[in-house]
Amino acid sequence: MSNIAGKAYAMNVLTPMRPSKTWLQVLIFMAGRAMPSQFAGLLGLKLIHFARWVMIRRDQWPDLGQGKQTLANDYMLFLSNFNGTWDQYIDAFADGIPGGLDLFWYASTKYPHSIPIAVFKDYIGANQIQTNYYYNATPGSAQRDIKAALRVRREILALAAVHAQSDPAAFAVAYRAAFARVINSLATPGFAPIASVATRTADTARRSFIATMAKTGAAPAGAEGSGHA
Repeated sequence: MSNIAGKAYAMNVLTPMRPSKTWLQVLIFMAGRAMPSQFAGLLGLKLIHFARWVMIRRDQWPDLGQGKQTLANDYMLFLSNFNGTWDQYIDAFADGIPGGLDLFWYASTKYPHSIPIAVFKDYIGANQIQTNYYYNATPGSAQRDIKAALRVRREILALAAVHAQSDPAAFAVAYRAAFARVINSLATPGFAPIASVATRTADTARRSFIATMAKTGAAPAGAEGSGHA
């Protein structure tokens, strides 16, 4: 089980809403769609791959064989993929659109507001559902890496067209101009640097432990009979 695949982190948060307030949350989202400029700060957070809020009424949960359930609350499901650590994401979210977050979770029970941040983090952590399996098609690339690659691709396609229709001198001019435009987009993607000194220390200790176990041929305590991969 992991919330992390390469540079990306997957977050799922499920919060209850009193059915008597659900209509108000619907109204807020309708207003948000009519006035998207109110959430411009969200679009400016370049670390986010994807973010979505979904309201699930208490009679809309699927029956997967467990039988029809009787629930007291409607729910707000929040899904997001982003680059960086959990703390970095929550901090950027709360700094970027504090008022927007308060609207998105307005009807959620015991929502404490996005400011102060410590209480907001406690609320998100308490309602987060850990990811059982997370697939990322581009684990070594952040959102900015993918956008940079797309810019390079567009320039290459344009150069191919120039090459087919012009002489070497004209192509050389076009090549130099294209290179100048994408020079900042030619970085090599790869896995992110360490999230913190503590993370690096833990990774170092883990590698040392695994190397020791490999030399002695012993299995880590609790490994035998474990159902976890």
